Amino acid sequence: MEISCLPLDWHGRKHCGIGLWEIRALVFGNASTGVNCLSDRCGFTHYKSLHAIVHHLRLRVRTIFGGGQSKGENMILGAFSVSLAVKDIQTSMSFYENFGFRVFGGDVSQNWLIMKNGSCTIGLFQGMFDKNILTFNPGWDENATKLDSFTDVRELQRQLKANGVKIETEANEETSGPASFVVVDPDGNPILVDQHV
Repeated sequence: MEISCLPLDWHGRKHCGIGLWEIRALVFGNASTGVNCLSDRCGFTHYKSLHAIVHHLRLRVRTIFGGGQSKGENMILGAFSVSLAVKDIQTSMSFYENFGFRVFGGDVSQNWLIMKNGSCTIGLFQGMFDKNILTFNPGWDENATKLDSFTDVRELQRQLKANGVKIETEANEETSGPASFVVVDPDGNPILVDQHV
């Protein structure tokens, strides 16, 4: 059963109902999905015009139903890892080696190590913080290689502030290059966004 939600009149073309499936495709799908949807439902055939229509409708639908840009859209967070607060770094290192993790960086004499297994990364930190921390590294891929394109840590902070997220420790937005900020999720889990480039 179709619910006609968005009548479409594009340069004199006849109206055609855009139903809930089409709205889902336009808002959450990719451009090709939206193009196929309009082509099938409305008889449009000109490829560039279809993409223009899809772009127009995506903006319009998101403005009506989502208050503009979706939360978290275009936030490229970079590499992800879990930083673990451990009691004995040698014991923890040996334990995680059983899971196939190998030392990737750090200095055991300074009580911190980075360990990897494929694309999975954990950090072991003895005596440095009280809770485990979710860590994102803007500008790095999973191998700590600089990305050609990424969202700067200060821009991420601005977007989170605009979404009403409280920043516990802020990055200085007047600077450039390496910087970090910390937020805490609703269950008290710290999240560190730490840019090294």
